Amino acid sequence: MAKRKKKKRSIWWALITILFLVTAGLLYIMNRYQPSSIRYTAFGIDLPSGYSIHGIDISKYQQLIDWPAVKAMKVKDKKIGFVFIKATEGQGMVDARFRQNWFRAEQAGITKGAYHFFRPSVSGKAQAENFIETVKLKSGDLPPVLDVEVINDAPVEQFRQRLKDWLVTVEQAVGVQPIIYSNADFYTRYLSGNFEEYPFWVAHYFAKGKPRVQRNWIFWQHSERGKVDGIKPSVDFNVFYGDSTDFVDLLIP
Repeated sequence: MAKRKKKKRSIWWALITILFLVTAGLLYIMNRYQPSSIRYTAFGIDLPSGYSIHGIDISKYQQLIDWPAVKAMKVKDKKIGFVFIKATEGQGMVDARFRQNWFRAEQAGITKGAYHFFRPSVSGKAQAENFIETVKLKSGDLPPVLDVEVINDAPVEQFRQRLKDWLVTVEQAVGVQPIIYSNADFYTRYLSGNFEEYPFWVAHYFAKGKPRVQRNWIFWQHSERGKVDGIKPSVDFNVFYGDSTDFVDLLIP
């Protein structure tokens, strides 16, 4: 009788072991072959998998926007959770639709932020003052963004110093660290190792799952060809790296 019980126990443990191994194998296969992106026909693009908060960035080139339609759009569980709006460029330029977009996005209840397009030939402090005078950030808004895409013929050290001047001047005025936006290649060439203390928003369109850049990032602009209700031209799409708690913690208090 004792031998029979021992034999049954051995069979039982063998079955448990087999079940465990099969389950582990299935989980490995599911994880290994999980698609890095999923097609969303209504948005016109693939959205990267594993991110819960999606958003867009816009400027005057998106023309007149129907903000309630943007807010209302939802495809399965995906919706537009935030928008970055172009505010200023260089020393004196203000985007032609900034004030309209800023006001109407807030009216529609979309979390918003503003960005400045940096011109390396102009004083960083003067550019910062243009942004500060134009954009009135408040509690619940996203931090200010410095869009860095061109160096032109500026000496690299002068270019970096003017960037720093903008960042420091805006942080002193607003009370929060600005975010640096740049594409992965430009960042690697001109910024890497110099602005690691600032949050980073990376543009990289030719990657699946995550951008290929050697530093931490909080936003990833993964496409410039998205479609959104209420916006006629194509629009840039972004994801936030984090959950809803992380997102709230990022907002201006």
